[in-house]
Amino acid sequence: MTTASGKALIIPLMLAASVSIGGCREEISHEYEFKALPVKASVSDSAGYRVASGHSIFRLPGHFVWGASVTEADDGLYYMIFSASETGIYPFNEAWVLGSKMGLAVSERPDGGFRHLGFFMNRDGFAPDTSSWDAQTVSNPHVRRFGGKYYLYYAGACDPCPDGSCVSGTLSRRDRVQQCQMIGVISFTSFPDLLKGEFEHHETPLLPPRTRVKPDNVVCPSPAGTVPGPDNLITVNPSVVYRPSDGKYLLYFKGNIYDPGWRGIHGVAYADSPDGPFTALDRPVFHLEKASGKLSAEDPFVWHSDKDRCFYAIFKDFNGQFTKGEPCLAIMYSEDGLEWHLPEHSMFMKKTLVLEGGDILKVDRLERPQLLLDSDGNPQVLYAACAIDPLNERTDGGSFNVQIPIEATRIK
Repeated sequence: MTTASGKALIIPLMLAASVSIGGCREEISHEYEFKALPVKASVSDSAGYRVASGHSIFRLPGHFVWGASVTEADDGLYYMIFSASETGIYPFNEAWVLGSKMGLAVSERPDGGFRHLGFFMNRDGFAPDTSSWDAQTVSNPHVRRFGGKYYLYYAGACDPCPDGSCVSGTLSRRDRVQQCQMIGVISFTSFPDLLKGEFEHHETPLLPPRTRVKPDNVVCPSPAGTVPGPDNLITVNPSVVYRPSDGKYLLYFKGNIYDPGWRGIHGVAYADSPDGPFTALDRPVFHLEKASGKLSAEDPFVWHSDKDRCFYAIFKDFNGQFTKGEPCLAIMYSEDGLEWHLPEHSMFMKKTLVLEGGDILKVDRLERPQLLLDSDGNPQVLYAACAIDPLNERTDGGSFNVQIPIEATRIK
């Protein structure tokens, strides 16, 4: 089943339904089938939890590996920028907040075999650091190349007031740092330069939140009566795309809203340059006016198809309101990058992996989706943060990044 554009996304190996994502150019009559291919991985039991290893899995001993973004460089190699926090001190739910680092890996192939090269941001991990706005933790890597230069968008934070003086109510150090996450960007000319620390880092965040509205226990609250915007409390999960129609750069982000309980909400900001300054709009994106329940999502990856003159976005759906089913990865499309629509079949991928032997592996976490696109703008490889078993309370590992090859075939 297709929309007016005739473009279909089908991922049968992931046990997902047929997904139609077109609708932007009625004159398009081609139909494409996208298949998620099996991953080269095996599963073993380690200290009471299951972990995966193999060509399609990037793990790092002594670390919780999480989100990753991959780029093909001019030297023909594929470079992965990933976030990771150390194991053995804090459980995962605290570790990523209190000391995520940014590292670099490389492979000759886009679909796996990545080798760790080293860390280049927040190398001291959990060590308390207030020397800059992002000195304590860095995560959510998202790499784009514009005009021959690389831009790494990320979320960073530090403890704004170790004595708690800036807090209305009571917050732990973990929650103070979490509430102060903001989006930043560094730019560099080559990945070897990046690893050597030769990059341009800004003293201020690229996109700080404009409102800080929460019923209680909040850092630096906004004045009473402030209406929260999409960029409320935090700005995280950056995804940046160039809009050919007007030459603008669109930065998608997630904020936190309390109405009355927590939910993730997305917004968009625009700029004339990939490193800003960005101006956030008041309107939310990836929003459903007729949702039957509470909407909550995060981790968008947005790309533009020149062929379809259309934007597509995949993201984590917390409760199945976008996928019209179970929590997993959802997909939407847009003509202008502002008004977003659900296709008839909006589930992009279930929380399952297909192993080479054909076994289906259900996983507890599959999020932070990032794509590598081919020359036609079609998804080539999906990179996702993954954990087979529940992770939040573990101190001894269990997370990894999985590389899922996607095959595109023109069938009409």
